[in-house]
Amino acid sequence: MNFSMSGQPRGLVLSIRLAVFCAAVPLALCLAGSAAYALSEIKREDLPSPVAPPPDDNMSPPGTGVPMPGPLGTTPPAASQPTSPDEPEQVEPEGPTDDGGMANPRADPDEPLPEVVYDLGTLPEPVRRMHDLIVEACKSGDIERLRPLIGKGDTMTQLSLSEIEGDPITFLKGLSGDAEGQEILAIMEEVLNAGYVHVDAGTPQELYVWPYFFAVPLDKLDARQRVELFKIVTAGDYDSMKQFGAYIFYRVGITPDGQWAFFVAGD
Repeated sequence: MNFSMSGQPRGLVLSIRLAVFCAAVPLALCLAGSAAYALSEIKREDLPSPVAPPPDDNMSPPGTGVPMPGPLGTTPPAASQPTSPDEPEQVEPEGPTDDGGMANPRADPDEPLPEVVYDLGTLPEPVRRMHDLIVEACKSGDIERLRPLIGKGDTMTQLSLSEIEGDPITFLKGLSGDAEGQEILAIMEEVLNAGYVHVDAGTPQELYVWPYFFAVPLDKLDARQRVELFKIVTAGDYDSMKQFGAYIFYRVGITPDGQWAFFVAGD
């Protein structure tokens, strides 16, 4: 019997080597096959098909929650807006959205001039009371004192010719040149200190309106009346309003039953 240099029979050594080789070849092939399969999987995942992307594919930047536009002719689904359970629902104050034009200027050059009245004693008692309550609140310097007079819901005072958003007192402060709303209180008081007009008597639109410029064409004001106007607006404002054709600064309207109908500016 032949022996190898290691002292083992040569046949035995050859048999062992053959066994090791035969066992090693399938394992290598399996490893090579696994590596090739894994590589193909990586390539497929890293390079999504341009023809049919996965249904849940979202190419939007992280955190935006807004899907990228789809193919032409399709509309992407609207992104849902998460809401916090602790965040209170925003409720806008209800108020009149259409007053039938009651707050709009009534200066018709073809109509007879309305009577301008200064005597508050001639006002109906509910109108006089509301007038005095508003003036008292203005003089206090505390804009919050207007809140109960403004009211809410269908009878809330109109504060803009369009709908307002949010709290009415906050809205009024936003109109003022100062943070506390005292400038707008001063304007309101000055408006209510002017003469007034009684319009649309005997109709559902009947109103008492301050200042009387609301219903008097500006080109028909006399010198004394223009002085009264300049207590409320500047000469520059006056020139601009003449071009428009009517007084469009702040005015106050009160109904015969004492409801504060509006405090608005604009046309």
